Amino acid sequence: MADTVHSLVARVHELLVAQLTHGGAAVVPGIHDVIARATALGPDGTWLAAAGHSTLAGLALAHGRPEEVIHHLDAAVTAGYNDCVALHMPALQPLHHDPRFRALYQRMRITLADLDELLWLHQEMQTMVREAQNATVDNIGRLDTGVSLLPRAPLPTREPHTPGVLITRIDLSAAHTALQQAAVKAEFQRSAGNTSLSLIDDTWDQPRAMRDAWHADDLDTRRQQAAEARAFVERPGAGSMLVPCPPLGSIRYPA
Repeated sequence: MADTVHSLVARVHELLVAQLTHGGAAVVPGIHDVIARATALGPDGTWLAAAGHSTLAGLALAHGRPEEVIHHLDAAVTAGYNDCVALHMPALQPLHHDPRFRALYQRMRITLADLDELLWLHQEMQTMVREAQNATVDNIGRLDTGVSLLPRAPLPTREPHTPGVLITRIDLSAAHTALQQAAVKAEFQRSAGNTSLSLIDDTWDQPRAMRDAWHADDLDTRRQQAAEARAFVERPGAGSMLVPCPPLGSIRYPA
């Protein structure tokens, strides 16, 4: 079957989920394969090659290989990567003094509308992690057999001015999938354990289980409402003209 942009987007998402779930080493060959296949698509696939290089840069950063980080970021920027918010992550800040890093950063261009969305996407990543951690704590000791899923804010549907925004949308989607998979696994283990207790242990507290179920449903509803309320809203008048990214060091990475 011939590659399409859609099929390669799905493949990138799959690899990112695997990276987040099982670690990065196993996905490196797959990422290189995506870069080659995206490049073969021509201009339509260039941004997916950028996604591959930015992923390899992140893996190199995690393993303390700054030369590879700069190499892959340079290739990503050449292919259209422009997530200047990501380049302000704390882990990347030690590279800000490197002239090569500064040079590749200065080559990026963004619109103010796209910058707004990038800030929202990274903020949502941080919020999702906190929500997942809170849900894990809230579910400790539950005696009911229900399963709680992690809601997420709707992905923006606006047409971005630059393809780099699409890369970060995939990153956000993959992060949610990985968190959801971990949550579902833990929830089914808890639910199955409680089901077994209800069958074999006369001390199982059914009234408390019913209260736990009601409380969990209430929390799930509130989390879903909060996620929907976080939906990205495009700022009226946000510019659509390509401009240099904000000066390196001027963006505070969302916490």
